[in-house]
Order: sequence, then structure tokens, then C-alpha cells
Amino acid sequence: MGADSQDNQWALLMRAANLGDVEAYRKLLLQLTPVLRSLARRGLARAGLAVQDTEDIVQETLLAIHLKRQSWDEEAPLGPWIRAIARHKIIDMLRRRGRRLHIPIDDFSEVIASGESEPDMFIAGVDRHLESLPAGQRKVLRAIAIDGASIGEAAGHLSMTTGAVRVALHRGLNALAVKFNVEKT
Repeated sequence: MGADSQDNQWALLMRAANLGDVEAYRKLLLQLTPVLRSLARRGLARAGLAVQDTEDIVQETLLAIHLKRQSWDEEAPLGPWIRAIARHKIIDMLRRRGRRLHIPIDDFSEVIASGESEPDMFIAGVDRHLESLPAGQRKVLRAIAIDGASIGEAAGHLSMTTGAVRVALHRGLNALAVKFNVEKT
């Protein structure tokens, strides 16, 4: 079934459900669930997170659809409305959870035991990981994370807008988070 055909089918089912057809509503939810599951998994993966929160996002999205179904414009396609709700539920979960990078202390036990905690060794390790990033992201991360510059200072130093610095910082941190997550598995 093509995307337009699927969207038309969903719209028909939602219209019937909004008129009180319980069976149409059940069919709609059954058809939406695997699509929502896929959207949640992709959203979590893009954020560099494990997919264990997928089912929570699916359930929250289904509940939001149920609570807001009367607000859907019946003349508009249903698919974009559904995907927008799912996207907001993914964002809500990411905000609630926060961005945390958990690194087991065992990974650093040799360094801690040897007493080697010199900043030069740390910076060399960071530089090695930064080299995997595109030049713009690398410069922004180096300016902010290593040199301690603020976003505004980094923007001035690198002749960038603060918005561009924020985007490069966000993308660079996401790329590093994904890299660490891949290396851990």
C-alpha cells in the first residue's frame, strides 16, 4: 500500500472513529502501531540513544492521538498529523530523560590507578576523537569543550553566527555520542 493510499485509508478510519465507529478506531490503532514503533525507533537512533524506550513512546503517542483526535482537521491528511504527534512525543521523552553519557568507571580504572591524570593526556584523547568530525564541528567543539569559550566567544573567534555554532556543537556532540555508543557494542 502506497503512502497516499495508506494515508487515505487512515483518514477514512479516523473519520468513522470520530463519528463513533469503535471497530474503525480499533483498526486504525492496529495499523498505526507498527508505523509509530518504526518512527520511535528511528527517532531514538537519530538521537544516538538505545531503542528501549520505543514502546513507551508508542503508548504515549497512541494516548495523545486518542485525546486529540477531535482536533484533527478532517480535510487534511492524517499521516503528517500522526507523525507530528509522534515526533513531539519523542522530543518530550528526550527532554525528560536528558542527554546523559554513561561511561563505566572500569573503562578508566588503569588510568586512575596509575595516577596519570595530566591534562595533556586528556586533551590528546579528546583530539583523537575530534579528528573524526568535519572541520567545522571539530573547531567548534575544540573552542567550547577544550578552550572553554562560550558560544558567543566561539562564534566571534570562528567568524560564525551563534546559531551556526549551536548547530555545529549539537551535531558534533551527537556524532560523538553515536560513535561512543557504536564502540561500546
